[in-house]
Amino acid sequence: MADEENQENKTSAPEEAAPAEETPEAAPTEETPEAAPAEGTLEAAPAEVTPEAAPAEETPEAAPAKETAEAASVTQDPKAEKARGGGDRRGGGNRRGGGDRRGGGNRRGGGNRRGPQENSDGLSEKVIFINRSTKVVKGGRRFGFSALVVVGDREGKVGLGIGKAREVITSIHKGNEDARRQMVSVSLKGATLPHEVFSHYDGARVLLRPASPGTGIIAGKTVRAVLESAGVRDVLSKSLGSNNPTNVAKATLQALRQLRLREEVMAVRDKN
Repeated sequence: MADEENQENKTSAPEEAAPAEETPEAAPTEETPEAAPAEGTLEAAPAEVTPEAAPAEETPEAAPAKETAEAASVTQDPKAEKARGGGDRRGGGNRRGGGDRRGGGNRRGGGNRRGPQENSDGLSEKVIFINRSTKVVKGGRRFGFSALVVVGDREGKVGLGIGKAREVITSIHKGNEDARRQMVSVSLKGATLPHEVFSHYDGARVLLRPASPGTGIIAGKTVRAVLESAGVRDVLSKSLGSNNPTNVAKATLQALRQLRLREEVMAVRDKN
């Protein structure tokens, strides 16, 4: 009996000790399921992503500032080009030629830039030619202008004048006053000339011939300006010498002054 009890105690002792070795309750402490979130740092992930900081890095407002800076540079480019002479350097501001702001079309003048103008006193004024001269001095260039102006009443009175000044308008006014002081009367036969006439002044030579009604003024611009101011409407003309406007105009005026009517010639013969 004693042996049986000892065996039962031996068998029962290991059975009771087994639960102590397994310690099923200690397993949760080793696994630490609650610590898993701390290791995964699920809550810390938003702090690393920093979604709010992303707009600060993109800086969408900085893009318009760059665009405005580029637009400003684009708008400033035309000014820079103008300051550097971006356009045609031979054009508007050329001091030597075509586009002179104070001088006319070419270096010798602009030709007839103004048409005939009727004044209150009934006289028509017409600019035939504008000449520009340049004087080179220590400080730069000085420009001078001379205007050839013809004035007439279109009824047999005509005058030719030249004005010189530093400005174009002033030279035209001086030429107009000079032409009014030197007006002369010419003999016309209706709308044409009484006879053929030939005149020369320096290198210019001008031939004028009467024409039938309706022919018009067959002449160049310089001769035409003088004949229109005198009141001639039908005439044939030819310039045979120099084409200098001043000499041609003076030769034409000299030819008109040589005209004589039949009555005038007969009156002179009767007196002699």
